[in-house]
Amino acid sequence: MNLPLLGGMRLVEAPSPNHDPRPESAVVDTLILHYTGMRSGPAALDRLRDPAATVSAHYLVEEDGQVFRLVPESRRARHAGASHWRGREALNATSIGIEVVNPGHDWGYRHFPALQMAAVADLCLEILGRYPAIRPRDVLAHSDVAPDRKQDPGELFDWEGLAKLGIGLWPDDGPAEGDPAELLGRIGYRTDLPLPVLVSAFQRHWRPERVDGVADPGTIRRMTGLLGAIGEA
Repeated sequence: MNLPLLGGMRLVEAPSPNHDPRPESAVVDTLILHYTGMRSGPAALDRLRDPAATVSAHYLVEEDGQVFRLVPESRRARHAGASHWRGREALNATSIGIEVVNPGHDWGYRHFPALQMAAVADLCLEILGRYPAIRPRDVLAHSDVAPDRKQDPGELFDWEGLAKLGIGLWPDDGPAEGDPAELLGRIGYRTDLPLPVLVSAFQRHWRPERVDGVADPGTIRRMTGLLGAIGEA
């Protein structure tokens, strides 16, 4: 199946061997976005298709907006690893994974080009249309589901722009009230990690102007605002 994308570009099939069956009872209810964290898109594509690497994702989006399909959505790709969200673990079984080409924090982290973000948005909307079980609160960063290991796609990723298109959530601020650990647990984060680790992960997604792991009043307002948007205020 080909997906029409921005500027007439189309999906390129680039199969990866790194996948296996989803559990029979699995319902796809989570969308996880990553950055590749490698020096180039071709290097990332090669790694995601290398049997020795064992890793993969369902899609890869290049900086020029070209989209590659690596793993069929019906199969379990190996993108999230040890992961946790809202009391569930091993999220590969129930998620779609999108890798977005960017060198990441280790190789010269930079803004995501407009063409790339437009393609990401088109792809996400296609996926959400196929999987109504994916709720806005479960459109996530890799750093949300693995906050002690991952930073991607990071604070330069345009989560706010995606939310304006109906992809995920971007909250208004709420009251500066509540215990940050308790608020983060209600949002969906695991709560057995150091608080600064969890706060940094939250900030990378929902308060990117301040990523320091400090639960200041502005960060707490964003947490309570997100809970209000979710309907759990």
